[in-house]
Amino acid sequence: MTWLVVGLGNPGPTYASTRHNVGYLVTDVLAARTGGSWKKHKSGRADVIEGRLAGERAILGRCRSYMNESGGPVSTLAKFYDVEPDHLVVIHDELDIDYGMLRVKVGGGDNGHNGLRSIRQSLGTGDFYRVRVGIGRPPGQQSVHDFVLKPYSSAERKDLPTYVEEAADAVESLMTQGLEATQSAFNR
Repeated sequence: MTWLVVGLGNPGPTYASTRHNVGYLVTDVLAARTGGSWKKHKSGRADVIEGRLAGERAILGRCRSYMNESGGPVSTLAKFYDVEPDHLVVIHDELDIDYGMLRVKVGGGDNGHNGLRSIRQSLGTGDFYRVRVGIGRPPGQQSVHDFVLKPYSSAERKDLPTYVEEAADAVESLMTQGLEATQSAFNR
């Protein structure tokens, strides 16, 4: 069975180092682990790497659309590679989890996350795995929009590589060890 692992983010250099693009950062780590390089999918809606991850056949994906339009590319990839929601892993930023924390789960609502909302609408279900990478809440009166589209602070950038590696480890654990074991090892 093939796994589809999609990191959410916004395309282009303007957004590359923002909190909203942590899903892209995690898939870059996973891409290095496969030894593959990103190629434009024939649909033109995503970049993909086909390979093996933790011994499992996996397709890594990154949408070429903006976050709030992620559903179309994700559903296109799922159909193209014949991947059911029970083998779909979506990696995304999560405001309600402190920076440096991870949570892995299956199903649930979108909690105001436009990328998740779009995917749920396009797939007709929210029953897919999520690796939720905590970014915390904006300080003071800063708007959520501004916060997620700003780069990490200098203090956050120091720990970011370790944090992103851990999220990649959680994806591999989910694929090989299952949900319960992965939650026990990574949810905190």
